[in-house]
Amino acid sequence: MGKYEQLAKDIVAEVGGKENINSLTHCITRLRFKLKDESIANTEKLKNMEGVVTVMQSGGQYQVVIGNHVSHVYDDVLAYTGLSTESSNDGGGGSFFDRVIDVLSGTFQPFLGVLCACGMMQGVNALCTFLGIYDNTTGIYIFLNAVGNSVFTYLPLFVGYNAAKKFGLKPMIGLAIGASLCMPAIQADTLSAAAEGVAPFSLFGLDSYVKLLGIPWVAQNYTSGAMPALFIVMFAAQVQKLAVKIVPEIIQTFFVPFFVLIISMFVGFLVIGPVMGLLMEYLMQGFEWLMDFSPLIYGGVLGLVWQVLVIFGLHWSVVPLHIISISTLGYSSILIGTFGASFAQTGAITAMWLKAKNPVYKQVGPGAIISGVFGVTEPAIYGMSLPAKKPFAFSMVGAMIGGAIMAGGSAIAYTSGGLGIFGVVNYITPDGDAAGMWVAIIAVAVSTLIGFLLTFFFWKDEYQESTVVIDEEPLVKKKQSVASPIKGTVMPLSSVNDDAFAQGALGKGIAIEPSEGKVVAPFDGTVTTLFPTKHAIGFVSDDGMELLIHIGMDTVQLEGKHFEAHVAQGDKVKQGQTIVTFDMDAIKEAGFSLITPVVVVNTKDYLDLVETQETEIKRGDEIIIGLV
Repeated sequence: MGKYEQLAKDIVAEVGGKENINSLTHCITRLRFKLKDESIANTEKLKNMEGVVTVMQSGGQYQVVIGNHVSHVYDDVLAYTGLSTESSNDGGGGSFFDRVIDVLSGTFQPFLGVLCACGMMQGVNALCTFLGIYDNTTGIYIFLNAVGNSVFTYLPLFVGYNAAKKFGLKPMIGLAIGASLCMPAIQADTLSAAAEGVAPFSLFGLDSYVKLLGIPWVAQNYTSGAMPALFIVMFAAQVQKLAVKIVPEIIQTFFVPFFVLIISMFVGFLVIGPVMGLLMEYLMQGFEWLMDFSPLIYGGVLGLVWQVLVIFGLHWSVVPLHIISISTLGYSSILIGTFGASFAQTGAITAMWLKAKNPVYKQVGPGAIISGVFGVTEPAIYGMSLPAKKPFAFSMVGAMIGGAIMAGGSAIAYTSGGLGIFGVVNYITPDGDAAGMWVAIIAVAVSTLIGFLLTFFFWKDEYQESTVVIDEEPLVKKKQSVASPIKGTVMPLSSVNDDAFAQGALGKGIAIEPSEGKVVAPFDGTVTTLFPTKHAIGFVSDDGMELLIHIGMDTVQLEGKHFEAHVAQGDKVKQGQTIVTFDMDAIKEAGFSLITPVVVVNTKDYLDLVETQETEIKRGDEIIIGLV
């Protein structure tokens, strides 16, 4: 055992013991654990442990921030637990289900806002057409339908791009994979039309209309689906690793993407696509058998698994049967078991939003709830319930009960036009009998209530446990702190619409959307720079930290108008002292953004910079910690 033996023992004990550790790595200041169950770890005790600066839970890692002696603690943890360096470099960690959720969350999180926005547009269209404000032939309907359906129709492009970043594939290759899946030339209907409705070939009993190098190419429609793109990108990432090793560096720019796309799409179209088609075929046969056996059980089972089928794109095993039934018979009971799913999901995320401490849930919640009411649940699933796990399971229970009610009430759909809450009118018979609609309304109420109540009473947001709290006596050489100079909303520096800040060229830090027009000193120090335009101020702390505060974007063009300085360059200042005031309304009216980067310019002088995880801050709140 080494110098930090006791600290190592204490850390291992509080993360749940050796048996709870899947892997361990370390960076320059942090022990990065992959734990089997993070809920076992005693986060608060670790935060207050001498020798630990703080604890952070991010990206599936349980990070214990130590400081400059982290490598010694790491060695003693390995010695105490018997973990090998091989196991500690494992990038996986967690159960298979946890890894799946991590991948899905990481893939959908970057475009959740757009997903919510498009879902709300579809909701507006549904509401206005339902109320008779306009019909589906008007320009406004066509406009909102085009924009609102864009993300959902071309979902493979978004998934391909983000999944590529998740798996280490070049993002543009991921985008090309998604675009390939959306090409009209490979869609099932186009191929079918070319063959005049007759499939001359088959693979595993699946229709094929053309051959690729002698292999039957199964016709599939990949638009609106996430999983084919995700699986192909996973495979392509492995192909890229091999291609980079084989292709000479001088020609890699062109030939690595060439080989990755050729190989991955060949496997995607001829293997991954057919495998998913085969799964859909088996599911379709299974659901047909279950419906014949017991409509009530069929409704409950379909409601239970529907959202999972949608996630993996397997819902297309049932949807065609419903469409065919409506078009040929004028009615269908095939999808009645699914009607409660969107409402159970909406009920669950409503409870999450009310209870949430996690700022992501608070931000995504309103848009996801609105979208869910109108039948679009992707923002709710990928942005909230699925990452939280339990609420997603609770929504499945609510959907199951709702499906059983629909089937038990013998509800029959006579049209597939309405989505979400407007779908209740689908169950009114052509001669005006509304009995089926009332069954649907009861199913909506029960599904929503079950999803809401189960989540409200049996789910707890653990986000508070990952909040940064600084130990009073950390065992590090030096810790330097930055107090917020502005009251407002915190956002990542990468979101700033300025490449120099967003890419970290000027240093690491955060950005703040001000809620009042006042900047105060972030620490005791000296004003090293005060631009004549008063929009940017440079400081150096008494401990040597160099900080830049840049009020707004492109506000230099105002030439000092709407800004007032209360100090001069070279002045010594105390933390909290007023530095600059500015007229927020006037600056906004002039067309400028007030998003304000707060950047540690001498980032390289620090082992690590720990940024706040809070979203709303007051002046004086700790926002950045520099470890020396």
